[in-house]
Amino acid sequence: MSSRESSRFALGMLRPLAIRDFALLWSGMTVSLLGDGIYFVTIAWQVYELSNAPTALAVVGIAWTLPLFLFLLVGGVVSDRFDRRRIMILSDVVRGLAIGTIGVLAVTDELTLHLLLPLVAVYGAGEALFAPAFGALVPDIVPRNLLVQANSIDMVVRPLASQFVGPAVGGLAIATIGTGGAFLLDASTFAISALCILGIAARPLPTRENRNVLREVAEGFRFVRSQKWLWGTLLAAAVSLLAFWGPWEVLVPYIVKNELGGNAGDLGLVFASGGLGAILAAIVMGHRKTPRRHITFMYLAWTASSGAVMVYGLATSLWQAMAAALFSGALSTAGMVVWMTLMQTRVPRELLGRVTSLDWMVSIGLIPVSLALTGPIADAVGARETLFGAGALSGVIIVGFLFLLPGLRDDERPGLAGAGLDGPGGPDLVLDGDRAGLEAVGNGVGAGDRDSVPRG
Repeated sequence: MSSRESSRFALGMLRPLAIRDFALLWSGMTVSLLGDGIYFVTIAWQVYELSNAPTALAVVGIAWTLPLFLFLLVGGVVSDRFDRRRIMILSDVVRGLAIGTIGVLAVTDELTLHLLLPLVAVYGAGEALFAPAFGALVPDIVPRNLLVQANSIDMVVRPLASQFVGPAVGGLAIATIGTGGAFLLDASTFAISALCILGIAARPLPTRENRNVLREVAEGFRFVRSQKWLWGTLLAAAVSLLAFWGPWEVLVPYIVKNELGGNAGDLGLVFASGGLGAILAAIVMGHRKTPRRHITFMYLAWTASSGAVMVYGLATSLWQAMAAALFSGALSTAGMVVWMTLMQTRVPRELLGRVTSLDWMVSIGLIPVSLALTGPIADAVGARETLFGAGALSGVIIVGFLFLLPGLRDDERPGLAGAGLDGPGGPDLVLDGDRAGLEAVGNGVGAGDRDSVPRG
């Protein structure tokens, strides 16, 4: 590719940033995601300082993900009823206060696991409000023909801030100002995010009758059930995350600290390598047309990403763990760009908040179980063996869904709407939504009703 072509592609991917509200949204999110990266390293290091046992970090992970799971459906309904900007600002305030309190307790040497658990739970509940509102707001701001580019920006900025720069800054912050100072630095990023979101223009949703929350949740379920590509992928994600999320979150920091002899900075480098891989993949996806067999591509990318997790269990030096993170981050992100575009173009606007919340809820629903199982399994068979087995099992699960679930790839057949997921240099996005699915929703709720992580 010539330098002129490269410049044209880069400019094409950046087109959504010319939209003022999108630029504001991502200015705030970039700072907030930087705080995510700081938090991810700091929380792991802090817990292992309080109790150098995988079970302790697993319990903290459960305290975060369980409230997130429980409140996601409420977050989806709220984001489809009220101003999504205000919901996101409220979430930033709640999470900023929770993380700030952790920081103050750590600075004053008052932090214990018993105090940390409820504060992390508040943080998770706040995230349950933010995620559906953010996923539903992007297509409100960005024109349909620029969604692939917007999602590619998402998948560049998100890993750049939260997985590449953030972890490196987090490791440096721990070394210079301690874990308490790092938590306070993270808390300040929420304030910046809230101020940027405050500047975005209001986009009122269509006036709707005041209906029962359970009925509105059922509308989202009905749409998901009508789309095999959607419910099949959510189920595959839930089961595969059950296999590998707990071992990855709990045991990678444990291995870096206890078996590779690393420090907080080294852990930051491992996570940053995953971010670098994600950035490179997002740039490539933003400059090329998405493969016509988009479902197959997405699943195979995620299968290979799971396989890379196996390398953590085999790593005997830091560079090997960094290489595993690099490839896993790249392959996971390549699949995510396709997934985000499918969600934003095939789900009706009035349902997008609820469907996004279901996406989150189903995907992470088994993560608390995964975290709870990680400690006992690692104690029984070893940390390395657990990581290796988790990566292998996750890959088998994903590829199994791809080839064994009938009808999952039906819309990859020539002539159907799914073939037109194009990036810069290709024709405009032409995904029009599954007519049968929209009719199914219409029949149930009335005509006209229409996404790691997020933070994280």
